[in-house]
Amino acid sequence: MLRSSPAPSLAGSLIASLWLACAATMAHAEPNANVVADVQALAQKEQQPLLDTLRDLVNIETGSRDVEGLNVIAGRVADQLKQLGGTVEILQPSDVYRLDDTPEKIGPAVHAVFKGTGTTKIMLIAHMDTVYLKGMLKDQPFRIDGDRAYGLGIADDKQGVALILHTVAMLQKLSFRDYGTLTVLTNGDEEISSPGWRSTITKFAADQDAVFSFEGGGTDGTLRLATSGIGSAYLRVIGRSSHAGARPEGGINALYELSHQVLQMKDLSKPEQGLKLNWTVSKAGTNRNVIPAEATAQADARALKVSDFDELEKVLQEKIKNHLLPDSKVELKFEVRRPPLEANDASRRVAAYGKTIYQEIGMSMKVAEKATGGGTDAAFAALKTKGAVVEGMGLSGFGAHSNDAEYVQINSIVPRLYLTTRMIMDLSTGKLK
Repeated sequence: MLRSSPAPSLAGSLIASLWLACAATMAHAEPNANVVADVQALAQKEQQPLLDTLRDLVNIETGSRDVEGLNVIAGRVADQLKQLGGTVEILQPSDVYRLDDTPEKIGPAVHAVFKGTGTTKIMLIAHMDTVYLKGMLKDQPFRIDGDRAYGLGIADDKQGVALILHTVAMLQKLSFRDYGTLTVLTNGDEEISSPGWRSTITKFAADQDAVFSFEGGGTDGTLRLATSGIGSAYLRVIGRSSHAGARPEGGINALYELSHQVLQMKDLSKPEQGLKLNWTVSKAGTNRNVIPAEATAQADARALKVSDFDELEKVLQEKIKNHLLPDSKVELKFEVRRPPLEANDASRRVAAYGKTIYQEIGMSMKVAEKATGGGTDAAFAALKTKGAVVEGMGLSGFGAHSNDAEYVQINSIVPRLYLTTRMIMDLSTGKLK
């Protein structure tokens, strides 16, 4: 049976509706050319102000144990965030996870919240502390040489702090407030495994839709979705001292027992699953002619999964029950200095979208889903959130932790400002689910 055609007016309405739906889909998939041009032009204008901020930050010495310097930089960062309209507070640590090398005093963190008109929650994190000792600024002052800006801690991680500040500034200049909340957190203890701020990072990140961490992007600007976890094992053997020549049998040689323990725990690495344990430091005895009463050793551990650290600790505790010298006492402490960051589907989607944003300005970008190096605060952010966590949003650079060669690439400033600003805009307006 032949079906009658819709009336011309109805057919026209259907066609119009389909066209509008198609147009909406295209608009959702591809940004307006004016938006691309406007954001890119603004990023170019923001390059010099960002370099000025970077100079100011580098000129403040902020070693992880230099609380005085960390208070100064925290005040500088807080003031700039206040000027941008955020609700800002300088926090002092109250929930400290004490590790073997945690100093008595820990530097502050700066927390800022910008409230918008939407529902999406986005968090930006970076750290203010460096590995350098007070007085080293004179050997690595801020300077520009060609396309590189050099300075103390400039790549790790003062560029990250500056990028966050000027991304927020760009959003303000664009009058963009479609996010629900934009949270900024910069802490002062990352280089010593974040003992004072790890729980705060986890708490603030728990309900975020996306967390962007502004460690450097390496020399090629790669985004990272996974980082190694870092652990430490501390072995202590208690024996008994005695004269090594006249009465060695009266002692309990802690060095012998330590050697036995290290040797029976030397093959616990599982490289095929990213688990590594290497004994790296040892100490025993006080005098050549005294049987050592105490001996200690330390090991570095790396893992790609939190559960691997849990299993490793169980194995270590079981191993120390087997003594060479029955009367010796053996103690083992295991620390998870930083958990691993594991890639999830939300992170993959956000990072893949970042690649398309880079393509808008004629650039390509790599995304790494496998851990290749040390851990970062992004791992603490990922512990309880179901949202995306993306590391390596910072500038391209090289030479972190070096005496005189740490730099960032100036030509990465505009692309990174563009990337971060567009990611926030598109996440907030639903272009990226």
